[in-house]
Amino acid sequence: MSEKKRGSWIRSIGPGLIVAALVFGPSKLTITSKIGANFGYELLWVIVIAIFFMAVFTLIAERVGLSSDKSLLTMIGDRWGKNVAKVIGVGIFLVCASFQTGNSVGVGIAIGELTHTSNVYWIIFFNGIGIVLLFFREFYKVLEKLMVSLVGLMLLAFFITLIEVKPNFLNIAEGFFIPKVPLGSIGLIIAFMASCFSIVGAFYTSYLVQERKKVNKEANSGKSKNTSLIGILVLGLLSAIVMICAAAILQPMGIEVSTAKDMSIALTPAFGVYASAVFLIGLFAAGFSSIVGNASIGGTLLSDALGFGSNFNSKKTKVMIALVMITGAIIAIIFGDAPLELIVFAQSVTIFIVPIIGIALFLIANDKKYMGDDKIGLFLKIAGFIGLVIVIILAGINFVNIFF
Repeated sequence: MSEKKRGSWIRSIGPGLIVAALVFGPSKLTITSKIGANFGYELLWVIVIAIFFMAVFTLIAERVGLSSDKSLLTMIGDRWGKNVAKVIGVGIFLVCASFQTGNSVGVGIAIGELTHTSNVYWIIFFNGIGIVLLFFREFYKVLEKLMVSLVGLMLLAFFITLIEVKPNFLNIAEGFFIPKVPLGSIGLIIAFMASCFSIVGAFYTSYLVQERKKVNKEANSGKSKNTSLIGILVLGLLSAIVMICAAAILQPMGIEVSTAKDMSIALTPAFGVYASAVFLIGLFAAGFSSIVGNASIGGTLLSDALGFGSNFNSKKTKVMIALVMITGAIIAIIFGDAPLELIVFAQSVTIFIVPIIGIALFLIANDKKYMGDDKIGLFLKIAGFIGLVIVIILAGINFVNIFF
């Protein structure tokens, strides 16, 4: 493959990699490590289900983005009224701003522990770097390159460990193909599904695809179909590698994952005394990619919902993205960790917003008025409907856990 073609291919899969990077944040890394440490290889099948439905909704959103130059929220506003679009946009902003705290804390812990300095300085510094990145002339290209680099960094560290640890492949196969629900695993299964099957991330793919079309000036949108799928498969691969490493190393040692130091032990076979440092660099990659990606979702969709448009190079859009970063950083500095009340609030908003987002995306993708001949086919219709049922069930379980 020539350098030009390789560069074109990397750019084409950029939206999927951006979504993968922002979904695989510090909390996802923690949940995945915890599952492997507690239940070994038995819950690998959950990755297949979560990635399948994430891929389905990412493909649906990509199809919507390719079919029209109108943004998804603009279509929603046209069909159901601008107030519905505003509710969705503001709701996503609140969720992103709330969970931005965890991303900031992850970055602060990673570099703070590496350098034995206060987390606060690094929270301020790297959120500042994120805001500076916004004002590069071609923000999307910068974002794309950053995400590809950080995802590659995480994959490399854990893949080297996977080779060194020599896991039991029979147990891995059983974990993937023979579903089991060990006692006490329901909570972690729900947490993994909720974090990996991200409707908000899929929704945002439609915006990334449209931005990529503008940047690359692709006249023939058909050439770009399904390229976001590669990024989602990378997300699944990364999740599987982390879970397998934790299962092979942490479970036999009886380690309960509760700190970054606990998780870093999973890299010991490959990196020895440097395992902690390598893991913290990986934690930084997960946190910083999520800081930038998560803020981009919340800011872009709020800007679009308020009628300012969704152009990545618009000053108003950039101000909204910066607002998400600043909000998360301030809360992280004040509380030092994500406070329980904030998490409950974010989950409360998610309960009502995510099913609405999923349903709106699904209905637009089935609407000939907006999609024309690009309406989704039978497979995506059936799989998308089943995915919506799962999202609604998860929302119901969260509702019961929070309010009852």
